[in-house]
Amino acid sequence: MIGVLTIEAIIYDAQSLKEKRGVLKSVITRLRDRLNISVSETGHQNVWQRTEITIASVSSDRTRVEQELNRALHFIDSVPEIETASVQWEWF
Repeated sequence: MIGVLTIEAIIYDAQSLKEKRGVLKSVITRLRDRLNISVSETGHQNVWQRTEITIASVSSDRTRVEQELNRALHFIDSVPEIETASVQWEWF
């Protein structure tokens, strides 16, 4: 089972692409280090206050994939610099 989570988010405090990328790099690195997932910025790469992050997890059990993706979503929601605007789940 493959689960994909696409998150559109806003980084209100970013005043430049450099600041945005600093916040994103920190979030993406912590996600990769703590969870068994793949994560990348996939959209709005040249806009300094918006981002789209895609997270993928693979397992033979859908419940396990859903748990990992929920942990990633809760982690992103706990980061004060980022506000989640929308979330899209996909299953393959």
